[in-house]
Amino acid sequence: MKYKITGTTVPAVEFTMEKGEALYTQSGGLAWQTNGINMETNMNGGFMKGIGRLFAGESLFLVTYTVEADEAEIAFSSTVPGSIIPIDVEQMSYTIQKGSFLVAQPGVEVKTVFNKKFGAGLFGGEGFIMQSVSGKGLCFLEVDGDVVEKELAPGEVLKVSTGNVVAFENSVQYEIETVKGLGNKLFGGEGIFMTKLTGPGKVILQTQNFMDFAWRILKYMPAQQK
Repeated sequence: MKYKITGTTVPAVEFTMEKGEALYTQSGGLAWQTNGINMETNMNGGFMKGIGRLFAGESLFLVTYTVEADEAEIAFSSTVPGSIIPIDVEQMSYTIQKGSFLVAQPGVEVKTVFNKKFGAGLFGGEGFIMQSVSGKGLCFLEVDGDVVEKELAPGEVLKVSTGNVVAFENSVQYEIETVKGLGNKLFGGEGIFMTKLTGPGKVILQTQNFMDFAWRILKYMPAQQK
């Protein structure tokens, strides 16, 4: 399997594949394809894993594309302006932000995980629901805006707005903590929660939090007339 990432504003990852090779994605992820590719839609892991994907902002069903002829081409595009990046989960397992999964090889397993601090979920902390990516093969992630990568030393701490976290290696410890000070919580404009990441390991960040961007646009939408 060969791939290339094309486009800049809303990029796509295009694969050239041989007979027998396969990829899977959430439903609705396909951009274009040539002939010779079989499509199969299923829950991939059963009903409970499907429900877990819904909690993580993904679709209930996954779609597997299996190539039946050599040199077949297929592409998947991002849903918002930003970037697409590959991660090799055979080298290291990752925890990824919900909604960042785009497409992966069949040997990659994506599972929904919940932060142990349940209060973060009750009060809307984005880092409460994450996804674990492990196994063997390549997994491609969507990034809102530009990609920033950091390598944390053992014990080094990085605090990030939860919506700006894309992924981090499983050697990195993470927890959701609240912003200190009532005034900061109410008037700081940065939300109540921060993600605390402690090294060692690789951290992938995004420069745009699309949910924040969407809320800003919503403020300028005309109110619906009754």
